[in-house]
Amino acid sequence: MADEAKARGNAAFSSGDFTSAIRHFTEAIALAPTNHVLFSNRSAAHASLHHYADALSDAEKTVELKPDWPKGYSRLGAAHLGLNQLQEAVAAYNKGLEIDPSNEALKSGLADAQASASRSRAAPSTPNPFGDAFKGPEMWTKLTADPLTRGFLQQPDFVNMMQEIQKNPSNLNLFLKDQRVMQSLGVLLNVKFRPPAGDDAEVPESDMGQTPRKEPEVEKKREPEPEPEPEFTEEKEKKERKQKAKKEKELGTAAYKKRDFETAIQHYSTAMEIDDEDISYITNRAAVYLETGKYDECIKDCDKAVERGRELRSDYKMVARALTRKGTALTKLAKCSKDYEPAIEAFQKALTENRNAETLKKLNEAERAKKEWEQKEYFDPKIGDEEREKGNEFFKEQKYPDAIKHYTEAIKRNPKDPKAYSNRAACYTKLGAMPEGLKDAEKCIELDPTFSKGYSRKAAVEFFLKEYDNAMETYQEGLKHDPSNQELLDGVRRCVQQINKANRGDLTPEELKERQAKGMQDPEIQNILTDPVMRQVKKQISSFNL
Repeated sequence: MADEAKARGNAAFSSGDFTSAIRHFTEAIALAPTNHVLFSNRSAAHASLHHYADALSDAEKTVELKPDWPKGYSRLGAAHLGLNQLQEAVAAYNKGLEIDPSNEALKSGLADAQASASRSRAAPSTPNPFGDAFKGPEMWTKLTADPLTRGFLQQPDFVNMMQEIQKNPSNLNLFLKDQRVMQSLGVLLNVKFRPPAGDDAEVPESDMGQTPRKEPEVEKKREPEPEPEPEFTEEKEKKERKQKAKKEKELGTAAYKKRDFETAIQHYSTAMEIDDEDISYITNRAAVYLETGKYDECIKDCDKAVERGRELRSDYKMVARALTRKGTALTKLAKCSKDYEPAIEAFQKALTENRNAETLKKLNEAERAKKEWEQKEYFDPKIGDEEREKGNEFFKEQKYPDAIKHYTEAIKRNPKDPKAYSNRAACYTKLGAMPEGLKDAEKCIELDPTFSKGYSRKAAVEFFLKEYDNAMETYQEGLKHDPSNQELLDGVRRCVQQINKANRGDLTPEELKERQAKGMQDPEIQNILTDPVMRQVKKQISSFNL
């Protein structure tokens, strides 16, 4: 995580390990590339190693990300000052003071920059023949690259001398007795200097044993070592941002309740700009877009909320809410069955995040709407009639399975055709699939109560099942609509014969047993037998027989 890498960078900086600090701050920046504090801290670490060009780059990025943050201009001024860009340093410090006039670090930096600029103007006009060797960051690069001078950069007194020479090349005369300066001058000019006769050529490693020299008559005050931005300042800023964003959200919600949708959108948008770590501001704005019929904007906000929620590992309920709103917006835009597919997908994803009744209801409604659209899109009565005729041909050839296939297609093309249901019921009856035949016959009657064929199909199934009373009622119901229908009249006659046969006791033992079994399955008889009073009577009769 970025915060962990940042903490490691701060610890390394505090211990003086600036190289490690830079590495840790770089890791943190890779994880949070818009965090201005990380660039500010890395700029401080670069400046501590006198890598002022890199420090300047990070300082400029800091100001770009957070132009109203005074600390960024302090970093910018320090980097310019290290590069001896005095006018730019003064301008950076002044810019920071415009934002925070009481900032002591900016005031001190400005004073140093102005003092250095004054010394530069007051320096003799005679050009120093070695001045070009000390200009810009190239000086530090050459000294770092040479193995003899690289170690000098770890010695504060040497660094101070080189900074003074860089600010004013005329100061070189003050430090010529120091062998380190002479050695460095040789590296910068690509010339090898021979140490003075009798002088020890060994380069001193510290102030101890260093050749005495006259201290330069220049002001010793320099820019204080930059420190990483304290943690508590960042946390305080973050807390203030969240409070401000929450206030905007409350104003947006109040406007929404008053149905002042434009104002609500403005407040939610402001909250999003202030705090991008709370996706509720995005989902709330999406809700306003949904309410106002701006479905495309709603979908964009929901996608953004889901993506950001994944990055932040937000509450799964918030992610589910965004997906549900997206699905709702998609159903509003649906104009054909395929348009419901992304909506159904959004609802299904929402349920994997958080299963709740509202989303499940919306999913069922979307699936039902998709099915209805598919039926509408498939509806074609002309093709339905053609398929029914094909089924009739197969029926005549006694190819009932093939006939059923074409009758089924006819029903799909025209679900309100009673003839297709009637014909398929006849096929099922021929194949012995009585439950399916009875269901199709009842559907036929439902679609057209005056269609006599539906009654004959239903009664035929009931007669086959030896439910003669039910078959009789069905035939008689059909005769109400078509009194002269011979098929219905013949059916009534057959039912009367079977009923009279049973009443006379002419049934075979198998028929009697089967009839008794069917009677016991009758729901009314089952209710009578399970009645407590009837059970008591049955028990008493059994005791009398004993």
